[in-house]
Amino acid sequence: MDADLESVAKPTIQMREVPVLPRSGMGMLPRFAGIVAFGVLMIAVTAATENALFALLVLAAAVALIFSLIGLFTVGPNEAKVLQLFGDYRGTVREPGLRWVNPFYTKRSVSLRVRNFESERLKVNDLAGNPIEIAAVVVWRVVDTAEALFHVDDYVDFVHVQSEAALRNLALNYPYDPHVEGEIALRSHTSEVAEHLKVEIQERLVQAGVLVLEARISHLAYAPEIAHAMLQRQQAGAVIAARQKIVEGAVGMVEMALDRLSHQKIVDLDNDKKADMIGNLLVVLCSDRGAQPVVSAGRG
Repeated sequence: MDADLESVAKPTIQMREVPVLPRSGMGMLPRFAGIVAFGVLMIAVTAATENALFALLVLAAAVALIFSLIGLFTVGPNEAKVLQLFGDYRGTVREPGLRWVNPFYTKRSVSLRVRNFESERLKVNDLAGNPIEIAAVVVWRVVDTAEALFHVDDYVDFVHVQSEAALRNLALNYPYDPHVEGEIALRSHTSEVAEHLKVEIQERLVQAGVLVLEARISHLAYAPEIAHAMLQRQQAGAVIAARQKIVEGAVGMVEMALDRLSHQKIVDLDNDKKADMIGNLLVVLCSDRGAQPVVSAGRG
């Protein structure tokens, strides 16, 4: 059953690009010039003799010239022309210049230049279920013109839709912020996430003859309805982390002060006085305000 579904999902005809190099258009120009010269000669003879046969020859030469000129076409740099004969794929011309093929051939242009686009800002849920806004920039180019034209209906639209689908799936696989040490998250591991996004988009676009050169997140934020709450959470986390550093430093300074007082025998402190001193030092060092000294003036 799965094999049948897979065969239905794939294109009915597997197309691959076939490079061709038709005749040079510059080489065909002398022949066209000869046809023009023959037509001019026939016109002169017809005018002189008023012969109907010569008139028919002139008409035939004019039709042949016009029909032959239809076969001329140009190929620009980083451009390709896909040739078809009555719907049958005949090949792709990539060599720049003036070319000539059978006038019955139809010619469709495909740009081989590098393109990029930025997706719309999508509102999705991350791995933790938090609503976020995310957008991405995708850089791509066509590498197989036959697949691009014959495997999908509109390869440009296909690139846009599949890129946004891959971006949605990416957001579901990662949290916005890491919750445990070493966890890959959208905000903290931009390189890993960008590589994952590029690989997933490429897997979706391989059947369209498209190569993804780069994919990266261009916008990432919490959804407006939870942005304020998440900002308060981040600020609280930053405050807690800062307080932990302050307490660690204060404990070290108190320990150093007690060791120096004891080593240099500046003053003898019993346990109660040490406890009072430790408490006072911790209050001074851990407070976010400057210490306010109290001077005892005694009684008069």
